[in-house]
Amino acid sequence: MNLTIALPVIFLIAVLMTMAGRGGGNFYVLAQVAFGASMHTAASTGQLIMFCTSLAALFIFQKHKQIAWPMAILIGCTTSLMAFVGGFLAHFASGMSLKLTFASMLVVAGFLMLFRFKERKQPQAPGWGTWTFKLGEELICVKLWLVIPVSLATGLVAGMVGISGGSFLVPLMVLACAMPMKAAVGTSSVMVAATAGMGFLGHLSQGGVDLEWVLPQVAVAFVGGLIGGKLAIKTKPKSLKLLFASTTLIAAIFMYINAFAA
Repeated sequence: MNLTIALPVIFLIAVLMTMAGRGGGNFYVLAQVAFGASMHTAASTGQLIMFCTSLAALFIFQKHKQIAWPMAILIGCTTSLMAFVGGFLAHFASGMSLKLTFASMLVVAGFLMLFRFKERKQPQAPGWGTWTFKLGEELICVKLWLVIPVSLATGLVAGMVGISGGSFLVPLMVLACAMPMKAAVGTSSVMVAATAGMGFLGHLSQGGVDLEWVLPQVAVAFVGGLIGGKLAIKTKPKSLKLLFASTTLIAAIFMYINAFAA
């Protein structure tokens, strides 16, 4: 495993993924596997990198008041709890099964990003199983019966395969909760940090973390998160969706081949 090659790649991924409001776990894990790390090491490394990158971005988004903290706490708690469980259970699964699960998640995430998510108008009145809160001058209506189950499932799978789930949580906030896109991207940084942090602790409890390999990557990813967060405030992530969808689907194909070739 060569850090000379790994560091610039991880830095670039950190900048781009932060700009798009995604954790980037799919690309981090894929990069780790390409660098020669085992799937378990790749998953744990990806979780720690995502945690530090999202933490850096969180400071930038909070400065510009683009975080809906009630939503971040609700989804962050549910996803992070299941991410810890997923990280713990991952070590009882084979590397091939994790790769296939990971590749399948990439396919779903890639096709989701091909859709154009439009910000909906706020509902006239909250219905059964909903929770409302104010975000600036806007009323956000959260469908608890949909948000909580999806958050739990996302956290479990995210913790197992070393991704953040941001590719699913951002559309969930926009479509199910009618949250403005920019606020959804900022709020996602909090949830990614919570999910990735708990997922990493789950992996850490089972060993398999190479600090000499991980820490230099964490350092460059943190800087990349700061830069990406600043660029995200000025740049609309919509223009990057097609690029990310294409590269995500390519990554899925690569992982399927890697799983069956091993």
